[in-house]
Amino acid sequence: MQGYNPRTGEPFGEPVAKTPDSEVDRIASAAAVAFSAWSVVPAADRAVVLEKVADALDAESSLLVSTADSETALGTPRLTTELKRTTNQLRLFAEVLREGSYVEATLDSANPDIIPPRPVLRRVLRPLGTVAVFSASNFPFAFSVAGGDTASALASGCSVVVKAHSAHPSTSRETARVVVDALREAGAPEGVFGIVHGTEAGVALVKHSAVRAVGFTGSTGGGRALFDLAQGRPDPIPFYGELGSVNPTVILPGAATPDIAEGFAQSLTMGVGQFCTNPGLVFAPESLVPALGEAVAATSGGAMLNERMCDSYKAGTDALAASDLVSVVSTGTRPDEAWAVAPLLFATSVEVFEENLEKLTEEHFGPAALIVTYSSPSELHSVLAKLPGTLTGTVHAAESDHAEAGEIAEVLRRVAGRLIFNAWPTGVAVAWGQHHGGPWPATTNPLHTSVGATSIRRWIAPVTYQSWPDALLPAELQDANPLGIPRRVDGVLGVH
Repeated sequence: MQGYNPRTGEPFGEPVAKTPDSEVDRIASAAAVAFSAWSVVPAADRAVVLEKVADALDAESSLLVSTADSETALGTPRLTTELKRTTNQLRLFAEVLREGSYVEATLDSANPDIIPPRPVLRRVLRPLGTVAVFSASNFPFAFSVAGGDTASALASGCSVVVKAHSAHPSTSRETARVVVDALREAGAPEGVFGIVHGTEAGVALVKHSAVRAVGFTGSTGGGRALFDLAQGRPDPIPFYGELGSVNPTVILPGAATPDIAEGFAQSLTMGVGQFCTNPGLVFAPESLVPALGEAVAATSGGAMLNERMCDSYKAGTDALAASDLVSVVSTGTRPDEAWAVAPLLFATSVEVFEENLEKLTEEHFGPAALIVTYSSPSELHSVLAKLPGTLTGTVHAAESDHAEAGEIAEVLRRVAGRLIFNAWPTGVAVAWGQHHGGPWPATTNPLHTSVGATSIRRWIAPVTYQSWPDALLPAELQDANPLGIPRRVDGVLGVH
């Protein structure tokens, strides 16, 4: 696998060999053996290990950031922030492990007098096994080798095998080196973390009998192919994919002032539009279109992550511009770089949009957006309800719009996983209350998130212990609650 500098189109770094099937088998098998040891390490000890991995990544930040910038052209400031977000994710899961409620410990006392009689029942969530993690192209740290899927899976007690993204093989190799060394120094079982390279290796990984779940961030086409592969196994396994999202934004009349245009343009062009939360679809009064157009015209594009992504953006936006369904409102500046693109803003009416909804909701990954103009907010209810699943739904409203904003939110919540008020969707906080998911095609499972504390829930499954002696139970379920974690005992939640 060869990395390239998107600014010049020239090769960067030493090539990384594709992983043959035999090596995939060895790595996955070693991860399965390591899981047996890692899964029984006390949560508090796993927390310490995660923090040591975070510290090691921070210590190598200069090398990691410079390598990633050479392979992605995302810039040192953005990548420095992203790496810190990545290490903060690891530290968040250390907090999750120490707090302990993530295992959902539930204890029911025996009751022979009800029908049917109830024995002693104790339920807890336990790790699944080895998790395959597919890195994303647009976040070389936070959704990649040591990103959120890896952090949450290791925290849960699962072992991890990462399939590196071909767009940044050197960054992936260096990050994996730091993670492996830190895990080894912290005393984690050998093989609890591994990495493979190449499309064929990814396919082999999903099919491997040792793999018990998959996390994926990427295109709808690639995600769907792997989802079908995971479901087509003799033993189907969970596949948690984050795929495509158009992130509709509704600007209500009271908020349709020129001041809002600059914030929109900044969000649209952040990271050259290569965010899964990019505001690619905006519903606004027609009077706001000139201000939005001027704001986008004043922006500059940049180099896309790879040549394929650049070509896809150009082909998609060229086809849209050539259609009779939209008009081109404005174009930003295209820098003189190998795989650079210019921001683009299109417009159409709500009537045309609704009649051509499938075509006009295609995601053009990059700094392009479509403005859908309306005369009255009442026109939006039916069309918003027909939108494909999306990660976010945003409403901008003045106080005079609040009643309408509430009605719009009620429609959007059926298609979006996160509802945003008077802000822009780019930027996903790593927190206990975060949800980063949504109905298809945003994700393959709308019940789960790939960001935030509850993302750990993907890698653990319930088991109930019936009538077992207290001494033989996991510590989370023992009468004395030796870990001091929150538990539900006979229906009452507390630390008891």
